[in-house]
Amino acid sequence: MLNEDGTLAREVSLDRVPEAFVPVVDAARVRIGKTFGPARLHSAYLYGSVPRGTATPGVSDLDLLIALHEEPTDADRDAAAGMDAELDRRFPQIDGVGTLLFGAPTLLSERERYDLGFFVACLCTPLLGEDLAGRLPRYRPTSLLARETNGDLALLLPRWRQRAAGATTGAERARLGRWVGRHLVRTGFTLVMPRWGDWTSDLDEMTEAFAAHYPERAAQMRMAVAVGRDPAGADPAAFAVLVDGLGPWLAAEYEAVHGVKAPRP
Repeated sequence: MLNEDGTLAREVSLDRVPEAFVPVVDAARVRIGKTFGPARLHSAYLYGSVPRGTATPGVSDLDLLIALHEEPTDADRDAAAGMDAELDRRFPQIDGVGTLLFGAPTLLSERERYDLGFFVACLCTPLLGEDLAGRLPRYRPTSLLARETNGDLALLLPRWRQRAAGATTGAERARLGRWVGRHLVRTGFTLVMPRWGDWTSDLDEMTEAFAAHYPERAAQMRMAVAVGRDPAGADPAAFAVLVDGLGPWLAAEYEAVHGVKAPRP
């Protein structure tokens, strides 16, 4: 959805949180404040299906992003993991909690302005503290935004193959399949996003926007959606089709259209 000036509107809001998840969000806000305190915590955000209003009780997870005044330490990561586990135990309506930790200087840096900065400003909604979106640009669906958000697929493909070779359990393979499927869909969408002229996080809308421009790859992209949603039920051969078929083509097309994202440390 676009603002009146053609910039991308924030797609999430606390007003959209389904009633079943309101107690979870309230508890997360309190727990974050207690875990990190004002000396460490700059701000906290909610993203994903819960603030988009599309979460399903017992199925959806809770996605949090925490910005610290300084870069996170191992102790901060341990504290976040403990917080996640506690919230997951307390609330049966969520199937897991995932917290991203960053230093506020990183989120505001020039290097991350069109990647993590965009993520905070457009795909997250604030829970605690100063909203960093007020210190970030107003974003448009441009080739620059496409490159900086998803222009690193060529670097990811060998890592996915390595992780697949090392996966020893069905749960590990399912987690990888979910990540790979969804990432390919988002990459396919951002490839055509400047022509589509807007942003969406709906996997079906993303797929159809891509298919309108690349109908010959539509079946593979719909396979990516299926794997991203239900990796445990996917054909085992589907992963190879996505990583060895769709993936290399998509990486090459992305580089030709938008260029390559600079590697991150």
